[in-house]
Amino acid sequence: MPQPLAPVDRDSAVVWSRATLPTRYTAIRFRWKYQDDQKRWGGRGQARLAPPDSLRFDYVGPLGLGAGAAAIVGDSAIWADPEQNFRSLIPAVRMLWAALVWGGGGGGGGGGADSSVRIWRLAADGDTLDYRETRGGARVLEAEWRREGKVLARSRTEFDAQRMPARARMDFPEERARFELTVVLVDTAAVLDPAIWRGRR
Repeated sequence: MPQPLAPVDRDSAVVWSRATLPTRYTAIRFRWKYQDDQKRWGGRGQARLAPPDSLRFDYVGPLGLGAGAAAIVGDSAIWADPEQNFRSLIPAVRMLWAALVWGGGGGGGGGGADSSVRIWRLAADGDTLDYRETRGGARVLEAEWRREGKVLARSRTEFDAQRMPARARMDFPEERARFELTVVLVDTAAVLDPAIWRGRR
């Protein structure tokens, strides 16, 4: 990441950030793997997105074990069940958004020598979020979240020709953990039952 990045005006940042928001109801089914120093496991899951900023995340382990879910609005989980399981699986909700939503729109940004690369840095209240979007050939979004200079999480997402996520990896250095997902189906005509936001069952 080149430093320093040139500042940009607020309007440019707003245009870019709005282009990353879900624009339609979408269901994304995936296979996932998790590992840290103590365990390694995996299973299948589904993420259901609702504009402009809501996400229902469901996961289950092998043979139906270790199932859980969470409802997310913005960068906060409004509920998770079981809460501890979800927070150990996904310690940083911000990285989950980077893994599931195309980080692509808008020109400008911190730039770089290659016009196919866009770099954005957002800093507020001790937190710094860096996004590096590569558009040439394979579309890739890399993200890093730091607090007071300490790296909390990193992610790397590859997108398909329709700008839908194909695979993603999230690393959490403090937990020495990694969460990976591979998308198996994207349904952009999904109908979401309002009840999914109220609880797991």
